[in-house]
Amino acid sequence: MILCGIDVGTSSIKVSIVDAANQQLIYSTSFPEVENEISSPQLGFAEQDPEHWWYCVKQAILKANSTGLYDPKNIGAIGISYQMHGLVVLDKNTQVLRPSIIWCDSRATPYGEKAYIALGESFCQSHYLNSPGNFTAAKLAWVKENQPAIFEQITQVMLPGDFIAGRFTSTFTTTASALSEGILWDFKASHPAKDLMAYYGFPESIFPPVHALFSVHGTITSAVASELGLGSHVKVTYKAGDQPNNAYSLGVLHPGDIATTAGTSGVVYGISDELKYDKENRVNSFAHVNHTAAKTSVGVLMCINGTGILNRWVKQNFFPSLSYSQMNELGAKASIGTNGLVCMPFGNGAERIFQNQTIGGSFQQLDFNRHSSADIIRAAQEGIAFSMVYGIELLGNVGVKPKKLKAGFANMYLSDLFTQAIVNASGASVELLESDGAFGAALGAGAGVGYYTNEDEAVSHIKVLKTIQPDAGLKNAYADAYGVWKNNLPA
Repeated sequence: MILCGIDVGTSSIKVSIVDAANQQLIYSTSFPEVENEISSPQLGFAEQDPEHWWYCVKQAILKANSTGLYDPKNIGAIGISYQMHGLVVLDKNTQVLRPSIIWCDSRATPYGEKAYIALGESFCQSHYLNSPGNFTAAKLAWVKENQPAIFEQITQVMLPGDFIAGRFTSTFTTTASALSEGILWDFKASHPAKDLMAYYGFPESIFPPVHALFSVHGTITSAVASELGLGSHVKVTYKAGDQPNNAYSLGVLHPGDIATTAGTSGVVYGISDELKYDKENRVNSFAHVNHTAAKTSVGVLMCINGTGILNRWVKQNFFPSLSYSQMNELGAKASIGTNGLVCMPFGNGAERIFQNQTIGGSFQQLDFNRHSSADIIRAAQEGIAFSMVYGIELLGNVGVKPKKLKAGFANMYLSDLFTQAIVNASGASVELLESDGAFGAALGAGAGVGYYTNEDEAVSHIKVLKTIQPDAGLKNAYADAYGVWKNNLPA
């Protein structure tokens, strides 16, 4: 059997084709070649067109199929990873009613705060493990109040992965994990968050039925099979938000396992078998891919919105002629701490670690006589790393204290400069693996279709490429640099 994994990212759609028998990658590609744009019609707004995601998914699959490296008819199952917390709304004809309000959009924060107070802080934390905050339910509340004509037409509300799966199958389902990331799942009652839905005035009928995450979510339609050159037997058997899926793709499934990613956003994600939550709502807890009513498996997530997006911004605006690897080489020429130059990477919407405040990105203590282009690059990458170390400290308040982080050898972790900063400032080693979200989604599809006996077997052969250990000789320099960075945080 051949497996197809899809990662619906913010910047592009990635597709990986995997040989199920040996768990080896056959081919991987992405579409489009140029990064997808985020529309921001007003300050704090961030939107993308779900139909454009679907177009890019199809183009990426066609691109992979055209290689001749495998027979597309041998694809047996599809798995989907997707950008978390997005809101997709459809009408009675399953047509998209408005652009998706995506993860880094800040507009819904007041709606979440009102619900948090009205339902009670202790109730929300014990039942939802979070404040409704700026997540999917609050975004739908914003639509209800500000676009009532659209809200009245809604017959389906879903997360981005539910939408893409539905375009394949014409059947819409969701999962406990998906609903939990929208603060639409009640962990105590083990069913959708009926109290929050009632508070907001959402009919329960507009949410798809809940299926097990590793299960058949539908068979692709004959029209889709014909368009993409696939067999009509292909099933969608796995879908998960990008961070639970990224953790899964790194073999992070059990208490004590810790995953980290640093793409557009930066995340550290630890597994607990208890319903843990942060009373300050600076880190969040969601149902992990293997969470069930019988077995608690919660992913405690620390997220920094502005990570890789800052690195891209620096490249586009200061170093457009350099590749990312050339930027990394130039930045490495600057000294640790960049002679006092400090970068705050918080320019991509409201940040959870600051309780949904919009802090803004900045360079501070810039000295025109001391600082060079190399300092700009290093300050940006150290600022990203230090923000993640700060988030790791917050995870410690919930009892998640990593000594080893697992990461895919991709995105910011391709930079030795960045990786050394996070390792030496946190004191935790980083294990870099040959895996990514689309690859993990393909393996998840294999588990969901029953090719593997369980979800652990599906990720049992992921290769460790290298492990980066803290360097005792650099400990003091990074501790000093991190201390300076923390002292420049907003009060």
